[in-house]
Amino acid sequence: MEPSQYPWIILFAPLVASAVILFLLPRRGVAAGIVAISAAAIACGLSWRIFLASESPPVAPIPWLDIPGYFSVPITLILDPLARVMLLVVTTISTIVFIYSAGYMRGDEGIPRYYAALSLFLFSMLGIVLSGNFIMMYVFWELVGVSSYILIGHYFRKDAAADAAKQAFLVNRVGDFGFMLGILMFWLATGSIAFSGIEQNLAAITLHPGYLTAAALLVFCGTLGKSAQMPLHVWLPNSMEGPTPVSSLLHAATMVAAGVYMLARIFPVLAASPEAVREVIMWIGTITCFAAGLMATQQDDIKRILAYSTISQLGYMVVAIAVAPASDVAVFHLFTHAFFKCLLFLCAGAVIISLHHEQDIWKMGGLLGRMPLTALCLVAGTLALVGMPGFSGYYSKDLIVAYAHEGNTAVFWITVGAALLTSFYMFRLFFVAFMGRPRSEAAKHARQAPTIMTLPLLILAIPSIAAGYPAVAHHFFNIPHHEMSHIVHYALLGALGAGFLLAAVLYLRGPVKDPVRIPLFANRLYIDNFYAWLVTCVQGGLAIIGSWFDRWIIDGLIVTGIARTVWATGYVLRLLQLGNLQAYAFFFGAGVLAVLYFLISR
Repeated sequence: MEPSQYPWIILFAPLVASAVILFLLPRRGVAAGIVAISAAAIACGLSWRIFLASESPPVAPIPWLDIPGYFSVPITLILDPLARVMLLVVTTISTIVFIYSAGYMRGDEGIPRYYAALSLFLFSMLGIVLSGNFIMMYVFWELVGVSSYILIGHYFRKDAAADAAKQAFLVNRVGDFGFMLGILMFWLATGSIAFSGIEQNLAAITLHPGYLTAAALLVFCGTLGKSAQMPLHVWLPNSMEGPTPVSSLLHAATMVAAGVYMLARIFPVLAASPEAVREVIMWIGTITCFAAGLMATQQDDIKRILAYSTISQLGYMVVAIAVAPASDVAVFHLFTHAFFKCLLFLCAGAVIISLHHEQDIWKMGGLLGRMPLTALCLVAGTLALVGMPGFSGYYSKDLIVAYAHEGNTAVFWITVGAALLTSFYMFRLFFVAFMGRPRSEAAKHARQAPTIMTLPLLILAIPSIAAGYPAVAHHFFNIPHHEMSHIVHYALLGALGAGFLLAAVLYLRGPVKDPVRIPLFANRLYIDNFYAWLVTCVQGGLAIIGSWFDRWIIDGLIVTGIARTVWATGYVLRLLQLGNLQAYAFFFGAGVLAVLYFLISR
């Protein structure tokens, strides 16, 4: 097998697996799992071979859409260092989640459908990573949206799951519409849709800063949707209605990472854009990471806590795109976050399975003694997430905050505040779910998850600790050397300690219910309520008004009025076409008399 064939096999192996499962194995769950896991493992193995090779294999472009003199879109696969790292992360995490799913989904009647959709999702994400131009990326971008819709709505007989799938699909379409307009603007200005071509022809737009600002911000709209940045973040917590392995895959290395990856891909364009572009990106990321942290502090669903945590960490990555001198700073945190967030979700899945699909942390408690391996792995993921020295998140997240300190003092302190919130809500989760006494019968009889689910946790715990070490980081990324200020170091350690102490004071003794309830945060800053009002009242009200206007004005007065006028005219004229000579003579005589009367009267 030639190395130049590796990228094509990596890309299409999951698609072939999805087709085989749908058409040949629609009722064979075990066989479907074997096919899907094998395809993911093949893609993972070849991704590692490409990454470890001294140089990337050449991949010849394939002609696709070609209108000579006007438009040319080849199928081009890109294998630069950024794509190689993302291939590694996506395929490795996916393979682990595929294996974990065999234990989590055991007994589910829709296993073949699940694995077919999961394989299609992996194919779509790999397409985004390998795309060498905007058109290819947009096609796979939409495929990710479709496949995520299928996966989030896996339990489609449940209304909440069906609604969450529709919401995820529709909210992402809002961001994707702006993304599409931005792509068209770059193509019109540079004459190219290839990333390399746009970068080479940037001079054509840098002379028009207003145009470049609009184009860059419209492209950023794609990130608002896919990476769940405010105000398009609402779909992500609701996507927790899908199976937990799906939540893990969406939140760790695939769908939500796509928006950050796209920004890293066009980083030279953003660097050449007016300062206003990076200011907007920076503040949206900053607000997102802090606001999501506030909302996470009052959530009771174990998966929703992690979902808001994902939104917050994505906010950090977006901030890094704006404040750091290289995109590798953001991708570095994406890299470490993928492992420890996948670990945390899979730990949550192990707890949920052991408690017979219970997700409320206030119906847990005392799980430390009953699920020690899961507790240990969750602690490892938590320490990585909160930025404990020696764990991966300490190296990647703290680096972002350090660059924020140099760029904007307000952003620095807000991101430090978000770090404090992260420490608080994660230790709150651990203390409530794993410490104290069991609060339900399910918690009293909980036990360690099956080996096929526990082994992936132990595997992921290793990179959750070591993925950020300088020796590893410099092998994967070209991160500029940066000396962290003592202020940054002490501020972050203080935030970590303050969050831990506050959580310990409130929750370590195992209260029966939450001693602190802040409705504003518990109700997610009422943003979801506002959107619900917008859809129900504003959109619904406009629909009612439009329906009334259509029925009574358009149909009633205009259409029906014209129809009745025509009918009445025809009815009158029909009287003149009786075929009766006496009637014709009578009308003729009456007409003559009328004319004579008119002439005489004058």
